[in-house]
Amino acid sequence: MARIAGLYRHPVKGFTPEAVDEAVLTARQIFPCDRLYAIEVGPSGFDPGNPQHISKQKFAVLAKSAVLSRCVTRFDDADSVFTVTWPDGLETAYALETIAGQDALAHDLAKAFPDEFQGELKVLQGPDVHRFTDHPLGQLSLLNLASLDAVSSAFELPVEASRFRMNVHLEGLEAWAEDNWQEGDHFRLGEAELSILSPTVRCKATHANPKTGAYDLNTVPELFKHFERNTFGMYALVTKTGTVRIGDALEPIAS
Repeated sequence: MARIAGLYRHPVKGFTPEAVDEAVLTARQIFPCDRLYAIEVGPSGFDPGNPQHISKQKFAVLAKSAVLSRCVTRFDDADSVFTVTWPDGLETAYALETIAGQDALAHDLAKAFPDEFQGELKVLQGPDVHRFTDHPLGQLSLLNLASLDAVSSAFELPVEASRFRMNVHLEGLEAWAEDNWQEGDHFRLGEAELSILSPTVRCKATHANPKTGAYDLNTVPELFKHFERNTFGMYALVTKTGTVRIGDALEPIAS
């Protein structure tokens, strides 16, 4: 039986994934505390009064700036304080609910990597339930760890799950079992329910080493070479609110 092996959130787009033991999934909303903030590189056109999906290319992301992996971060959702350990070892805390905290983070990021960003940096906060996800509809992402093992075997080196920045890691499935899932298929995950949306198209972000901040693996070309695909993982929609925990089962719901 498929079970949850790991749960991860990414409070600030592009930065350190954070493991959690449980999460309350809310119907029609994004995985909690995921992509709450993003750092705009130059004007993106984002309007907080009328929030719409914006291409990740407008933000500081691993697909454009692998150096973000050199910053180790953590987020305290009780007070929205984002703490960054910079490559030089200095640790700084930023109150992201404040303009001052947002401006300080943007300033320090530009200072830490002066040649990296081609545009002024600005921290954006998702208004209401809007989040800065890569897919305009995807509310959470699922990664089959058996498929990751198949990728590692084909690449002949260990490939880190963290390269793919997914919310839910699953164990107990056969490799590539997710390829049999169709749009609209329903599953129970812990106390919540999901509907499959689409496979996750991969990009250069997966080339970035999550520890060293270097592009050291041609993940997308290698996926196509070995498996004739550019997708890995699945997006899903949350259709019923409920808590999910490490060890909870993923079970199909008959239509």
